[in-house]
Amino acid sequence: MASARSHDGPGPLRRTGRTIGHALHAPFTGTAKGIRKATHAHGAGESGLGKLIELHAVNGAGDVMITVALASTVFFSVPTDEARGRVALYLAVTMAPFTLLAPVIGPLLDRLPHGRRAAMAGAMLARAVLALTMSSAVATGGLELYPAALGVLVASRAYGVVRSAVVPRLLPPRFSLVKANSRVTLAGLLATGVAAPIGAGLQTIGAPWPLYGACLIFTLGTVLAFTLPHKVDSAKGERRAQLVEPHGHQPSVRSRPSVANGKKGRARTNGEKEKRPGLRTVGPSVLHGLQANAAHRALSGFLIFFLAFLLRVHPLAGQSAAVSLGIVGVAAGVGNALGTAMGSWLRARVPEVIIASVLGLALGVAVLAAVFFSTVMVAALSAVAGFTQALSKLSLDATIQRDVPEEVRTSAFARSETLLQMAWVVGGGIGIALPLNGVLGMSVAAGILALGAAASVRGLLSAARRGSPHPRVA
Repeated sequence: MASARSHDGPGPLRRTGRTIGHALHAPFTGTAKGIRKATHAHGAGESGLGKLIELHAVNGAGDVMITVALASTVFFSVPTDEARGRVALYLAVTMAPFTLLAPVIGPLLDRLPHGRRAAMAGAMLARAVLALTMSSAVATGGLELYPAALGVLVASRAYGVVRSAVVPRLLPPRFSLVKANSRVTLAGLLATGVAAPIGAGLQTIGAPWPLYGACLIFTLGTVLAFTLPHKVDSAKGERRAQLVEPHGHQPSVRSRPSVANGKKGRARTNGEKEKRPGLRTVGPSVLHGLQANAAHRALSGFLIFFLAFLLRVHPLAGQSAAVSLGIVGVAAGVGNALGTAMGSWLRARVPEVIIASVLGLALGVAVLAAVFFSTVMVAALSAVAGFTQALSKLSLDATIQRDVPEEVRTSAFARSETLLQMAWVVGGGIGIALPLNGVLGMSVAAGILALGAAASVRGLLSAARRGSPHPRVA
C-alpha cells in the first residue's frame, strides 16, 4: 500500500509541472511555428527562400539595434550643435571611406560565387564582433567608435549585395523575383519594427546593452547563413556583368560561343573578340530604372540626416522633437511597408511605367512640401518617399529579372545594389551639409528627384512603348 501511494503522489505533481511548462513555452513555440509557416508558404520552404527570409529578418533586427545605440550616442545624448559635429565626423570617418570601398564590394563578391553562404555568414560575424567592440566605446563616444562603425556599414552593405545575388537561386516554382524580394524585404521591415522598441528598452538599462543584443542576434545570423541550401554557392551557368562596355561596343548578352564535338562556333572576323555581357546590352529599361532608383535612394539618405537635425531644432507644430522624429519615422516605415506589399500585387504590370509614375509622385509631393511647408507635408513626403522607394526598387528587380539573362542576372543584382548604396551616401552627405531651413531642404529634395526624373523618365516611357526585346521570366 505504501508503495502504491508513493507512486500515486508524484503523478499529479508531474502532470501539473508539465501543464505549467507547456503554458509557459506555448506562446513562444506557437509564435515560432506561425512565423515558420508564413516564411515557408507557397513553396518557399522547399526552395530555401524561407530560410533567406528568416535570415534577412535577423539582419534587420541586428542592424536596428546598432542604429539605436549609435543614434543615442552620436545624436541624442549631446546638444544640437555638438550632435551636428559628431554626425559630420561620423560621415567623414565612415561614409567617405565607404564611398571608395562601395565600388569594390560588388565586383569583389561577384568573384566569390562559390562562397556566398560563407560571405553572408562572415558579414554577420563581423558585425557581431564589431558590436561587442563598440560596446566599450559607445558610452563615451570616443574616436575608436567610428572605425568600428565603418566596419559595420561595410559588412551590412556586403550582406545586402550578396543577398540580392542569392534570391534568384532560391525562387520556388511559379514564383516571380519581385514577389520573392517583396517577401524578403517585408520580413526585414517587420523585424526592424519589432526590434526597435526592444533596442530602446535596452538603451534605458545602459548604453552598451543594445550592442550586446546586436552581438547575440548577429551570432545567430552567422549560424543561420550556413543553413541556406548548397545551391546558393553554385555558379553553374553564370557570367559576370559590366555596367559599361569597353570601347562602347554593344554585344548581345544572350550570344555565347558554341562548342560542339570539340569544334568552335562561327569564326570571328576582323579581330572580333567575345565581350563580357553588360547591363547596357539588354535595353534601356535597367539603366533608366537604376537612374530613377538612385534618385529615390539619394532622397532617402538626404531626408534621414536633414530631417533628424531640422526637427530637433524646429519640431513640428505643437510637438516635441522626439515626437516629431517619431511621426516622420513611422510615416516612412508605413509607406515602405505599403510599397513593398503593393509591389507583389503589381508584379504583372509594366515595371517601367511603375518606376516613372512613382518618381513623378514623389517629385510632386516634394514640390508641394517646399511650397506649403508644414507638419502634414513633411509627414506626407516621408510616407511617400518610403512608399515610392520600395515600389520602385521592386520594379527595378522586375526589369532585371525580365531583361537580364539568368547567366548574368546574379552579377547584375550585385552591381546595381552597390550603385544604389553609393547614391544613399551622396544624399546623406547633402543632408548633413545643408543649412537647417525647412523650405530650402524640401526644395533640395525636389531637386534630387527632378534630376532623376530628367535622366530617366523619358527613357523609361520609351522603353515601355517599345516593349522588352526579351521574354518575361515568371
